[in-house]
Amino acid sequence: MNLKEALAQVRARLVDAAVEEAELKSELLVRHVSGLDAAGLFLAFERDISAAWSAHLETLVSRHIQGEPLAYILGRREFYGLEFEVNPFVLIPRPETEHIIEKVLQLAGNLNTPSIADIGTGSGAIAITLAANLPGSEIYAVDISSEALEVASRNAFRHGVASQIIFLHGDLAQPLPKAVDILVANLPYVKSADCAGSCEPHMALDGGANGLEIIERLCEGLDGKICPGGSVLLEIGLGQAQAVMAMLKRAVPSAHIETMADLAGIERVVWGKFF
Repeated sequence: MNLKEALAQVRARLVDAAVEEAELKSELLVRHVSGLDAAGLFLAFERDISAAWSAHLETLVSRHIQGEPLAYILGRREFYGLEFEVNPFVLIPRPETEHIIEKVLQLAGNLNTPSIADIGTGSGAIAITLAANLPGSEIYAVDISSEALEVASRNAFRHGVASQIIFLHGDLAQPLPKAVDILVANLPYVKSADCAGSCEPHMALDGGANGLEIIERLCEGLDGKICPGGSVLLEIGLGQAQAVMAMLKRAVPSAHIETMADLAGIERVVWGKFF
C-alpha cells in the first residue's frame, strides 16, 4: 500500500464512523505519521508504506473514532495563527476564544506598557498570543494546575515570549502580585453533569452544578486586582451572559459591563470596564 491508498483508506474509515471533517482529518493524520507537510504528501503519494507504519496509523485513527480529540493525538492545535502544544492536562484552544484576543488588543492599544493577567492559562494560548502581539506588555499567566503551567511554559519558549510572561501557580487571581490593567479569564463554565465522558481535563471544564461557580469565585476575588480604568474579560457559555454580568456588577458596582457575541451570535464574552 502506498501513501495515496493509505489516505483513501483512512478517509473511508472516518466517513463510515460519521466523523466530522473526515477529509481534513484523514490528511492531518497521514501527514502526522509520515512527517510530511501538505505539499510533501502530494509529492510522495506513490511511496510505499511499511506494515509498522500502517499499524501506527491505524492505532491513531481508532483512537479518534473512539472519541479522543484529534488535537491530543497530534499533540498540537493552532490558535490565532500560532501553533500550541496540547495534551490531556490542558483544554484545547477554541476559535471562539480569539474574540477575547481581538478585544484585548484593542484595549491595550491605548496603553503604553499594559499589564495583563490570564487566569486559568492552560496551554498558555491567550497569554502567549497577547505577548506575541504586544511586545511591550507585562503578562501574568496563572493556573492551579502545575502540569498545565509546564505546557504553557514550553509554548512560551517555543514562540520566543518567555521573558514577557510570569507564570504563577495558584487559585484564580490570588497569586497576582499587583493590580493589572486587563484581566482575562477563560475559566470552566460547563455544568458538572455535562462533563462526563469528555477527554479534556475536568478541572478545565467543570464549573460546578450551574456551570458558574468558578467564575463567581473569581468575580468575588477581584478587589485590588484591577487598576482604575482597567478591564475584565470573561469567556462564558450559552445562556450565561445575564448571570455573569450580575456577578461582575455585584463585585464592582461602578463597572460598565457589556457582552460580545461570537460569529454564531452567541454571547461569548462578558467585558467589564472599572472606574
